[in-house]
Amino acid sequence: MDTPSNSPANSPSREWTHKALRTIEAENNRSADTHLYSIPLPEQWGVQLYLKDESCHRTGSLKHRLARSLFLFGLVNGWIAEGTTIVEASSGSTAVSEAYFAQLLGLPFVAVMTRSTSAEKVTLIEQYGGRCHFVDRAEEVYQAAADIARSTGGHYMDQFSYAERATDWRGNNNIAESIFDQLALEEHPVPRWIVVGAGTGGTSATIGRYLRYHRHATELAVVDPENSAFYGAWHNRDAGHTTGMSSRIEGIGRPRMEPSFVPAVIDTMIQVPDAASVAAMEHLHALTGLSAGPSTGTNLWGVWQLVAGMVARGERGSVVTLMCDGGERYAGSYGNPAWLAEKGLEPGAHAQTLESFFATGRWEG
Repeated sequence: MDTPSNSPANSPSREWTHKALRTIEAENNRSADTHLYSIPLPEQWGVQLYLKDESCHRTGSLKHRLARSLFLFGLVNGWIAEGTTIVEASSGSTAVSEAYFAQLLGLPFVAVMTRSTSAEKVTLIEQYGGRCHFVDRAEEVYQAAADIARSTGGHYMDQFSYAERATDWRGNNNIAESIFDQLALEEHPVPRWIVVGAGTGGTSATIGRYLRYHRHATELAVVDPENSAFYGAWHNRDAGHTTGMSSRIEGIGRPRMEPSFVPAVIDTMIQVPDAASVAAMEHLHALTGLSAGPSTGTNLWGVWQLVAGMVARGERGSVVTLMCDGGERYAGSYGNPAWLAEKGLEPGAHAQTLESFFATGRWEG
């Protein structure tokens, strides 16, 4: 039986939603998977390290996956319609990716962020047609974003609430499934550890759930910068833990526990000094020629400690972590020695720790 022409299924709003969903799915269909690089380590260690390069996405970061999921989630829930102003609270990369998808669908976009966000990210948001609204402190972004959405009749994407539920953790080409597919022919196809940072908590929730659902022995380690609330909340089992402080490592760490952070799926957490993140970021470039942002350095500082533990125990296996975005986004900040000195983030002694580790295989940090 034919559907009546005036039915909801054929309404202009439903037709626009169908077209929007198809546009996003077509964009994904044109995209190849991101690279999984093998990082050379001393053969006698018996450990293989893999770095999944999320900077390969069209918008240059891991957050491309999240933005796609959040738009699909908003569309199928009826929260996003033709002409809806999209609003997000973001430290930068999520806003860049959401600005891209908003432009793809012909929707206005407003990013709410702290004034400390890198100029390179602000430029990218504006290149995709987005507008930036600045606040002074990280804890102010939530209310400011909600207020702008209310005043414009728009939709506040709220990545910090919806990141953990917008992505299908069972598979459907999520990042965890991609990692395991790419490891299938390696010596150790089931890694001993997967190491990630937490901004919203969505990536760690997706990977942790995937590991349990598929009954993998892999453990999940989450790294966290100095001022972030996540480590203290996990360590003290305190869901209300806050620091009220902005993270100095752009893209990860939050001043409060976020709804998308799921501590129960995490096997261990490692708190990383901010200057150590910079040291590990620079060390990656010296070791491999890959230029990454500071949150990748945070990941690697945790990786090296876990690898050192495996070496000490004589344990063979593989470790996987993420290259969250490229270093070109931070040329004027984390890539600038004068800026690092001004912020008290000079790598100094932490760089020496890495040199000693690679020389001896022992962690002395």
